[in-house]
Amino acid sequence: MRLTALILIGSASAFVHTKHARAIVPFFDTNSALFMETGEFDFDVAIIGCGVGGHGAALHSRAQGLSTAVFAGGDVGGTCVNRGCVPSKALLAASGRVRDMKDSSHLESLGIEVDGEIKYSRQGIADHAKNLANRVKGNLENSLVGLGCEVVEGRGVLTGIPHEVKDSATGKVFRAKDIILAPGSIPFVPPGVEVDEKTVYTSDGALELQFVPEWVAIIGSGYIGLEFSDVYTALGSEVTFIEALPNLMPTFDKEIAKQAERLLIRDRPIDYRTGVFAAEVTPGIPGEKPVTIKMIDATTKEHVETIEVDAAMVATGRVPNTKDMGLEEMGIETQRGFIAVNEKMQVLTKHEGGEIVPNVYCIGDANGKMMLAHAASAQGISAIENIAGREHIVNHDAVPAACFTHPEISMVGPTEEQAMELAKKEGWTLGKSQGSFRANSKALAEGEGNGMAKVLFKKETGHVIAVHIIGLHAADLIQECANAVAAGTTVQELSMMVHTHPTLSEVMDEAFKGAVGMSAH
Repeated sequence: MRLTALILIGSASAFVHTKHARAIVPFFDTNSALFMETGEFDFDVAIIGCGVGGHGAALHSRAQGLSTAVFAGGDVGGTCVNRGCVPSKALLAASGRVRDMKDSSHLESLGIEVDGEIKYSRQGIADHAKNLANRVKGNLENSLVGLGCEVVEGRGVLTGIPHEVKDSATGKVFRAKDIILAPGSIPFVPPGVEVDEKTVYTSDGALELQFVPEWVAIIGSGYIGLEFSDVYTALGSEVTFIEALPNLMPTFDKEIAKQAERLLIRDRPIDYRTGVFAAEVTPGIPGEKPVTIKMIDATTKEHVETIEVDAAMVATGRVPNTKDMGLEEMGIETQRGFIAVNEKMQVLTKHEGGEIVPNVYCIGDANGKMMLAHAASAQGISAIENIAGREHIVNHDAVPAACFTHPEISMVGPTEEQAMELAKKEGWTLGKSQGSFRANSKALAEGEGNGMAKVLFKKETGHVIAVHIIGLHAADLIQECANAVAAGTTVQELSMMVHTHPTLSEVMDEAFKGAVGMSAH
């Protein structure tokens, strides 16, 4: 019989009571087949950190019948639940309602009149985000305990001895056959930027919505910056983007970025500076002293402008939370904090020419493959599959992503520019077809006809390579497309699949049919 144990080391963490009201931590599961047979390991699976990646791995571990412990480090849910995806959606939902109710021309087109001023409670919106995060966190804790996972309070640290992980809170050392590192990530703060999380803050501070500034500078124009520009402008702020690269939204498909600039920036109280660094950012005092931002040219490094704003949000990406984990003791080298892994999520000693570190895996933001919560969960499940002896590799080309602005942006696969390069390199012909929200009955009924969807495919085989969408509920529409990429479904097959009428999904139906020369009504 193959006996397996697992430890996941993660960024997310927490402490909760254990199964059957046992609050004994650390805990030795004497009912474990592995413990009973050899006594060598404390758990079949020990998970240190409980972000979305670690949590997903823990659930799958229990589904395999493995006794499982989670070393949470005081942060069940991790960044996504407590300081990221979940509370930000609450802010976007509330501020989006405010934007809709203030849009009198849109309401009038639907036959609706609103008398009086539209007001909101800043604290009420902030509480909505906090309460949602706490509720989801509690659900995660309950699911772990309900499935029989043991949750350990401290963060897990490698000791340098194979199979060992130390609980940082108690100093207790645990042994398990396999270790998965899932420490997550933290906001990146560029040199020269002084963060006080009051007037100059990362996404962590922004989610608390301590005040709504009249004028806020957002440093970085990626997913996080765009979403918060949506929140701030809906609540009455003016926004200035500061982007180091020549164009806004540099990681987005160019055609989609152009539409996003028209829909999300041009018609809103937003201006921007591109090709500049925020070289020095000095905090202020709310209502008394402004935040000072000194900008330099990204190429020449010469000073170009200094502005004074009420607040500055730093949205310049994230970096792995891999410090002080004992990686060096295990002979694991990192690049900018990222841990090298192979396709099976097995840790390598280094990025170039590294060797596999036996029984050690890494999932989520820390490996840098795709810094998305659901990608981390997929990697966690994949790691468990490989540990259980069933070879599995995550297809990252089929993992979708979304930006929850109003309207939303979503995508799966490479941008059109990247797909063109790929086609040239691999010797196939790139096909392209589009669908429009402006011709969609459901979108028009909502008064939300702005947006488009485009499908990129191989002309020779019809296989879908990528899909990019901007428009109403784009984040929901992308899943059908991601499934098509994952399953290898062709545009010929998709064009013959029936889509409900009248729904937004017919935007995709139009694009699929257009790819094979058909028309959609």
